[in-house]
Amino acid sequence: MHFPMEERVARGGISTQGFEIEEAAAKLSPEQKRELPLFLAARLRADGAKIPPPLKYRREEMDSWIARDKADMEEFRRGA
Repeated sequence: MHFPMEERVARGGISTQGFEIEEAAAKLSPEQKRELPLFLAARLRADGAKIPPPLKYRREEMDSWIARDKADMEEFRRGA
């Protein structure tokens, strides 16, 4: 469930510093917002952060996702 930032702070769901970061990010231009994740990734690498290992999925699991997606698309096309 998504709450407005002020309510999340009141509920203890985000620190004041986190709130300030979210508030500042909301004021960025679209171009600055696109650059922000790249900047943060570069900072994490510079700080020595480890890259998490890639996720591994079983073939059967991926096949079930694809089958469900195809079934959903068929239902959508039928107007259900």
